[in-house]
Amino acid sequence: MSRPTRAPARLARYGFGVSDGDGGARAADLLGPTGLGLWRPETQEPTDEAAAELLTALSRAADPDLALRQLHRIVEAERRTAPEGAQSALLAALLADAGLRRRLVAVLGASSALGDHLVANPDQWTALSTSPDGSAPTADGTLEPTGVDGSAIPALRRAYRLALLRIAAADLTGGRVLEQSMAALSALADATLTAAYDIAVAELPAGTPTPRLAVVAMGKCGGGELNYVSDVDVIFVAAGDEDLPAATTIATRLIHICGLVAWPVDAALRPEGSRGPLVRTLASHLAYYRRWARTWEFQALLKARPAAGDLDLAAEWIDQLAPLVWAAAARPEAVDDVRAMRRKIIDNIPPKELEREIKRGPGGLRDIEFAVQLLQLVHGRADESLRLPGTIPALRALVTGGYVGRADGEALLRGYRFLRGVEHRLQLQGLRRTHTVPTEPAALRWLAAALGYTAMPGRDAVEAFRADWVTHATEVRRLHAKLLYRPLLESVARVPADGLRLTPEAARHRLEILGFADPAGALRHIQALTGGVSRTAAIQRTLLPVLLSDFADAPEPDRGLLNYRQVSDKLGTTPWYLRLLRDSGPVARRLARVLSLSRYAADLLARDPEALRLLAEDPELTARPADVLRDGFTAAAARHAGPVEAIRAVRALRRRELVRLACADVLSRAGALASTSSRGGADRPPGPATLGDIAAVGTALSDVTDATLAAALHIARAAKPAPPGLRFAIIGMGRLGGYESNYLSDADVLFVYDPAPGVPDDSASAAAHAIAEELRRLLGMPAPDPPLGVDADLRPEGRQGPLVRSLAAYAQYYARWSKVWEAQALLRARFVCGDADLGTEFESMIDRVRYPLGGLTREQVIEIRRIKARVETERMPRGADPATHTKLGRGGLADVEWAVQLLQLQHAGTIDALRGTRTLDALTAAADAGLLDPADATAMTAGWRLAAQVRNALMLVRGRAGDQLPRHGVELAGVTRLLGADDTGEFLDEYLRTGRRSRTAMERVLG
Repeated sequence: MSRPTRAPARLARYGFGVSDGDGGARAADLLGPTGLGLWRPETQEPTDEAAAELLTALSRAADPDLALRQLHRIVEAERRTAPEGAQSALLAALLADAGLRRRLVAVLGASSALGDHLVANPDQWTALSTSPDGSAPTADGTLEPTGVDGSAIPALRRAYRLALLRIAAADLTGGRVLEQSMAALSALADATLTAAYDIAVAELPAGTPTPRLAVVAMGKCGGGELNYVSDVDVIFVAAGDEDLPAATTIATRLIHICGLVAWPVDAALRPEGSRGPLVRTLASHLAYYRRWARTWEFQALLKARPAAGDLDLAAEWIDQLAPLVWAAAARPEAVDDVRAMRRKIIDNIPPKELEREIKRGPGGLRDIEFAVQLLQLVHGRADESLRLPGTIPALRALVTGGYVGRADGEALLRGYRFLRGVEHRLQLQGLRRTHTVPTEPAALRWLAAALGYTAMPGRDAVEAFRADWVTHATEVRRLHAKLLYRPLLESVARVPADGLRLTPEAARHRLEILGFADPAGALRHIQALTGGVSRTAAIQRTLLPVLLSDFADAPEPDRGLLNYRQVSDKLGTTPWYLRLLRDSGPVARRLARVLSLSRYAADLLARDPEALRLLAEDPELTARPADVLRDGFTAAAARHAGPVEAIRAVRALRRRELVRLACADVLSRAGALASTSSRGGADRPPGPATLGDIAAVGTALSDVTDATLAAALHIARAAKPAPPGLRFAIIGMGRLGGYESNYLSDADVLFVYDPAPGVPDDSASAAAHAIAEELRRLLGMPAPDPPLGVDADLRPEGRQGPLVRSLAAYAQYYARWSKVWEAQALLRARFVCGDADLGTEFESMIDRVRYPLGGLTREQVIEIRRIKARVETERMPRGADPATHTKLGRGGLADVEWAVQLLQLQHAGTIDALRGTRTLDALTAAADAGLLDPADATAMTAGWRLAAQVRNALMLVRGRAGDQLPRHGVELAGVTRLLGADDTGEFLDEYLRTGRRSRTAMERVLG
């Protein structure tokens, strides 16, 4: 009695008893003498070697218990119709035909529905037999002839199931890839539609003329990517009105026949959906799509394909609608419509199924399909290679054309194949429509096994499946968001279709329309960028139509294109450059704006092309905190032993920061292209780091200069050792001291030292002088990086005085010989770097000079007015227009600064709020203290801000220093565009009006 009890345990080793939960007891009965006769209970062994091979095959099924039960049921059904005592033909064939054994067992273990079909039709297993020449049965979706007589529908049902059985067997035994299975299922659908069409035509009343009716496959069937159980989407097209009555009869009957035989036929994608007529004429279709069709309807037409009926009529229908399909993406709302439809699909998924939906859910098949179809709609207008109905062929074409990166394309293909494989196995099990991964442990074990997962040490098959599913879904979700919400799509969609076809003739015509001054020269640049068949050229052909439109928005389109070519020539061979422009947010259009509007930024990018990576991320377009800059610059200097290498590293960092600030400034008024910190937002109002604010730009540039000076001082002190205990500090003056630096400002400074006790002053002075000279030499060395001039002319006695003075010498000079203009200059003095205690002592010492307790004498006020008038007359460049000179002109920077500084000299001795180096802060403090009319303060604030903005914009546009705003020309247009205005005349009028008000307010202060 012990042997039988151990028999189930032996069978459990074959995998039986897992799903039944009985340890193999039922399997022992089904395989034993009273069952299939493949197992000897007394020896717990297969009856012979052939039986052992069949048991091994059963053990490899997705569900061995299911396969065994189904096999037993088929054999029992066979025995019921066979003569008594006859051997099972199926078992004999399974034992002799290895191919049949592998195919049938795979089907029985993976599909209970197909097993049930074979139980009901026990003679049909022969469809899986190996042919005499040793080849597997044909599984291409071909139907056996069925005829059109009264038995046609049952015959069609039988033929359909046999063809489906062969496809499933080939799929499950690894005889084909996913694409072959989808193509076979789609071909089977075509054959079934054709057979149903023929039956319906044969049933027409006698004498009824056969109409011209086309059946157009849509959806997955149209794309040649049908799954096992799905509605088959179709559209019916009649040739003319005379065909409509009979065509409608045929279409209705076809839908009924296919429902009886295979699957529902869904004609809801037709015009007006289920509310519209089932069949329309070709002319009626064209009228509808020209006038009423929405974006999703054109998206659906991407997969249209002739399937049955009048194939020539179907092809004509597709050809006539094609121009409308490829024009649909040019609609203003097209891109947003596709995105909204995808969101709507997700919103309609029941919450409890959202994370288990492999088709409609996030990271599912729909994510891939929508991304591919949107790219097809947008780019397929000009590139006919993208006009493919299938998802996989279209995705491959997008990769080949450079519209999708290779790595991204491969990831999407892997995700698509994985998700489709899961969908096929889920549907094949019960031949029912489902896209939801089960939660039951037994169902999950079956699914993992059906997909080929096996247990590994430390991880079972279900865990391995889940890990892969999560990986693919996460990657698909990421790439869906990246591709579907790529900002470049809207830009490409706005370009006319002719503009996307960069043939020489089309390009020349488009360049003339866009306003290029030298279309022939621009065409040469385009041909150099897009010529050839390389992937780089293909991506450039995608980017340039959009960029040309952006270049055309600038006053000098030709310069923007030239700058773009220069950057592309330097970076075109690097793997990340074009991928960054194509894939990374608004980088391409940001780069176009920067290159076309700012020579200064373009020159910096030409020296450091890799800096354009900054355009990819909003956080990279914000000013770095001062302490971060200082620490970073000093650390870079410390990594090099020699002063030349060290200063080169520091200057490279400075260049990168100037690129960051210039690009952020150029983009700050570019709407959606601006970084979030520049444009603010519902949850992030513009703050101190907003580079659209001129005060923030001045502070950021001053912080960069501070960090550069600090690092250079560190290098200079290391290169020129000083006596122990020597304290050395740099004091910022002028615009640097006031945190009002511009892009081309020199660093106005004072050098101060303090010797250690007991060190002779002459040796300390010589050491300090050597440090200062070395610092100026290093920062002024010829290099690819912008030099930083260090100007110490505001020191006592100017250029005639010593470059460096001790703290005591400064105190002595200011106490005995300083003049009122020097006190005025000291209003902007602040410690920059070096010995912080010495800097504090210097600031305390000069406070008595710049903030006199008794204010100014009448003579000193007169002297300031005299100097101001002299500056206006002597320093104004010859031929300059006083009304539009940003620095010395009427109501400009100098007017406001002199007025504010006069108020500081007069009242800061008693009003602490006036003790600051920033012009606008002091102006606000003066107004708060009642020292000037609030309206005058507002007028001068507006005048100073606008003049400073225009001055910075002139430098960005011209790439060199300049204070004169021209009254016409491309530079005025560039400044106007850069500052967010459109009309140059209105902008110039506003500047003049603001300057006049500021000047009037200044005159009331200076008297």
